[in-house]
Order: sequence, then structure tokens, then C-alpha cells
Amino acid sequence: MKRFFFPLALVFFITGCSQKKRVDLLVHNATIYTVDSSFSVAEAMAVDNGKIVAIGKLADLENDYRPKERLDGEGGFIYPGFIDAHSHFASYGTSLRRVNLVGTKSWEEVLQRTRNFASTPADGWLLGGGWDQNDWAVKEFPTNDELNRSFPDRPVVLTRIDGHAAIANQKALDFAGVRAGQEITGGEIVVKDGKLTGVLIDNAVDLVSARIPAANEEEFRSALHAAERNCLAVGLTTVSDCGLGHQSVDRIRKLHEAGQLNMRMYVMLSDEPSNYQYLAKNGIIKTDRLTVRSIKLYADGALGSRGACLLAPYSDQPGKTGFLLSPQSHFDSMAAYIKQQGWQMCTHAIGDSGNRVVLDVYGKHLGGKNDLRWRIEHAQVVSPQDFALFGKYNVIPSVQPTHATSDMYWAADRLGSERVKHAYALNQLLNQNGWIALGTDFPVEDISPLKTFFAAVVRRDTAGFPPGGYQMENALSREEALRGITIWAAKAHFEEKEKGSLEKEKWADFVVLDQDLMRAPEEALLNIRVKKTFIAGKKLYEMRPQ
Repeated sequence: MKRFFFPLALVFFITGCSQKKRVDLLVHNATIYTVDSSFSVAEAMAVDNGKIVAIGKLADLENDYRPKERLDGEGGFIYPGFIDAHSHFASYGTSLRRVNLVGTKSWEEVLQRTRNFASTPADGWLLGGGWDQNDWAVKEFPTNDELNRSFPDRPVVLTRIDGHAAIANQKALDFAGVRAGQEITGGEIVVKDGKLTGVLIDNAVDLVSARIPAANEEEFRSALHAAERNCLAVGLTTVSDCGLGHQSVDRIRKLHEAGQLNMRMYVMLSDEPSNYQYLAKNGIIKTDRLTVRSIKLYADGALGSRGACLLAPYSDQPGKTGFLLSPQSHFDSMAAYIKQQGWQMCTHAIGDSGNRVVLDVYGKHLGGKNDLRWRIEHAQVVSPQDFALFGKYNVIPSVQPTHATSDMYWAADRLGSERVKHAYALNQLLNQNGWIALGTDFPVEDISPLKTFFAAVVRRDTAGFPPGGYQMENALSREEALRGITIWAAKAHFEEKEKGSLEKEKWADFVVLDQDLMRAPEEALLNIRVKKTFIAGKKLYEMRPQ
């Protein structure tokens, strides 16, 4: 009897194994936040050909699947790959090769960093960025006198952290033909005592930046590789690039096709005639790694440089209200064309006047409820009577929580104690449509989506200020913040059916963290580490052992 039973059992075992479906990967021993509609939690996930084929209990998956490889989550916590709904990926990569002026505490420190950087063998244009005069003891724009003395024969351009202002030395100004008294729409060439100071605001920056030589193929590839490495290390699997030219899109497509770039990208083309022509000719571009279906416009400038367009004057500069970067008629005509083409319109708007102009234009062409998913990027200062328009026209607020915790030190100076209450209003914006897209605007802010999560939930900066949180009535819950950097960001990209949550038939883009975002104490959130990052089931980043 025993001799009969053993072969029979072996037959059943072999038959059972043969009936199991072969898959590439089985993920187990982890808490898996699916971020599906019910925010369910699973303990295992099966992956094949880069996509999720099953997710649920380990026993069930082991009964149905035979994996080629197993990933032991080591008791960690798994989330959908993080998505940045508003960033500047290519610019960030380029910035890694320039003078880093982030965190400088004075104009003198800016100059010293620039001199130190320039001491390495180099020629041609000297470029840098990241300074913010609001972080200095003297919170005023500098002049380029010392820059001219240090660099009399080399063009220098140093961009403010938000990209909406820059200071250029005389060599760069001469090269671009910039003159005192020159008028420009949607910008300002700052003059003092009849003399150029070198400070350029909004559209005036383009006068000089347009003369800077574009990166060649190798420089572009190298910049994107550097950006990708850093993004994967913080758990990003999809990034937006808000405002590229079609030449860059073609370069990105080639890198993807050659297997030289893994990062998934959602690209908005900048508001240039050639980009409209390109998208009209090529149609919506959609691959596994790249989506191009949007046009990015700019309504106004930034609050920090007083270029944001306000309904009433700046509290710290009476008489100045900022300005629109283009006439309202431009936004109106472009909205008509973009709607006709079936594209997505994404417009940068910071000030309450800028937001009102965009909402009015959107409302005219959208007419009411719709699923075109037109977006307002930043939506930083909104008049109380205008919030409801986001819901009325289904306009997506695409916001950056760390802007609030960066600007909170001086925002009230610009806006006054009453108007600032309606700035950085994440929760109020969320309530209009029931969802919101979150991003960083990197390299304006840090690239980490974990800092986005922290700023949205805790409303404090990395120094822990302010102790009780900044305008906590507009904080998001942890679930809302996580959705904002995963499924809602995907939805803002028209990609919620393929990514943003860990569900069957979606891409196996996921990140492994060493602590639980949903339950870790607030003081521990900024210490959470990314252990591994996967795109299409392939491990592309692993934290080095401590």
C-alpha cells in the first residue's frame, strides 16, 4: 500500500506543479498598499512581462503561480511607484552640471560659489541656479556689479530658484543686446539709476537664455541619466516634464527606443508655434514610457519675484500687482485650438488674478462638466469666490505642497494676513473635484516625493517649522497625499488605467520603503528610506547597505 501511495502522491504533486502558471516574479513578505479604490492592503503580488497578473494573499498566489524569481520584501512596505505630476526632469538633469546656488544665505555666498565653480577648467557660458533673495538677510535683488568684476570676459547667467528671474553679467547682456529702457511684454528688465542691474524677470529672462547654446546629444543623454539615477533613488517611476520643445521629445523617444532611458515620462510641450505644429502632425504620442498630449502655457510669474499677477497690489510693494505673461486673448485663442484638437491644456498660474483669468478662459471653452482634464499648474493664490470654478469645469489643480513650506516665511509679506489664508489651499482645492495631483516642481524644490508627502500632511518644512504646522486647515490626510503622488497623479496624465495603483493588468512599477507611510510617527516620516525601486517588474535601484 505504501509503495502504491508514494508514486500516486508524486503524480499529484507533479500534475499540480504543471498546472501552475509560470510567472517572472513573486513578491512576498511585505505590506503592499495597492492604492486601489478601496485602499486595500495585500501580502503578495505576481508579476509577468512587466505587469501585475495577481495580487492578494501569499497562499493563494503560491497555489496558482510558479515564479522564476521571488522578491522577499523583508517585512518592508510596498507602494505604487511614485509619480511627480509637475516637474522639470530635463532641466533638473542639466542643473546637476551647473553651479548649485540652492540654500545660499547671501549674494556674497552666491558670488563665492560661482567663483569656486568657475575655477575648474571651463570656458563659454557660466550658468547656475537656485538662489532666493528671500533667504538672505537683505531680501532684495542684487546688482551685477561684483559679477562683472569677477567675470568681465565670460557670459554668466544665474537663475532664481523658481526660474522666473535671473541675474546676468554685462557680458551676457551685451551678447543678447539687452538695453536699459527696453520694453518687454510680460517681463521686466530691472534698471537702477538708469543702469542695467542685470536682473531680469519672467519674459525678460528669455532675452538672454535664448542665446545660450543648446545641449548636444551626448550632453542631453548624460543629463537625463543623472536625473534618472537620482529620481529612482527617491522612488519615482514616472515624472512629468512641464514645458519641453519637440526636439527634446524626439531625443527622449530615441533614448527610450534604444533602451538607454527607463524613466516613464509625461511631457507637456511648451507654448511655441513649432510645438503646436509638431503635435498636430504627429498626433498624441503614447508609448509604454512616453506620453505627449499636452501644451503648457504661462499665465503669470512667481510670487517670490513679484511676477505673480494679483487682483490687488502686493502688500510689501504698493502699486505693483505683477503681470500676465501674455494677453488674455492669447490664452483664449490657444484654448479654442487645443480643445478642437482634443489635447490637454496645462497653464501655470500663481496669483489670484492669474488664476481667475485662466479659470474664466477654461470655463468659456469647457462650458461645464467634462473629462478633458485641463489643469492649472500651481494654483497658489486663489480668490475665495473662484475655488468653485475648479469643480464647475472639472479643472485639475496640480499643486506642489513643498511650495507652501518654502514660501511660508515670506508669503504673508507679499499677500497680507487675509489674502494669504487662501494661498497653498490644498484641502480646499481637493474638495472641488474630490482629487488633486501632487508634484514638486523640481529643480525648484527637492525631488523627493516623500518630502511632498510630509509637506502635504504635516505642513512643516524639513527643519520642523512651524511646530503646529502651516495653515493646517489645508493639510491632506495620509491617504489623500499618497493618492496625490500615485493614482491621482496618473489620472492627471490620463494614465490611471495602467499605473498609479498596484492592480491586475497594470504595470509593476513599485517602491519598497523601510517604514510605513501610513502609520509611522510624524517625526519619523522624513527618515523613511527607499530600499528598492522597480519599473515594469525590473529592479532599477537598490539602497546600499548602511
